[in-house]
Amino acid sequence: MKKLLLLSALLIFACSCGQDEETVPVYPGCKIKASNSEKRKCMSSAISEFVVRKFDTDTAKDLGLSGRQRIAVIFKIDKRGYVKGIRIRAPHPRLEKEAFRVINMLPKMIPGTVNGQPVIVPYSLPITFQVN
Repeated sequence: MKKLLLLSALLIFACSCGQDEETVPVYPGCKIKASNSEKRKCMSSAISEFVVRKFDTDTAKDLGLSGRQRIAVIFKIDKRGYVKGIRIRAPHPRLEKEAFRVINMLPKMIPGTVNGQPVIVPYSLPITFQVN
């Protein structure tokens, strides 16, 4: 009985410590052959540039808001590379709607994988801007 317990403990340890090969999602235009850290940096930069180009900051001005505005966005990149499960928290519902509009426009990406199988990858994006 003692040997069985030790053997099962070793099997659990061996299974949980196996080397999983993980790749992060790839934004269109980022290098597929790059390292995960380079892909992550490229994706963050590309998404940020996309949001800066598409987000209408005048919405906050139209609402009479001033100063620094912060919008928290969380979404998932699904197994097919599409943005899904968008959740947003903003100081006003119209800012939430604008953030949803922009994030929903993100292009299809190459999904992240674990051991060659596509996986869902969560992503968090703070949108911060100044209203004068």
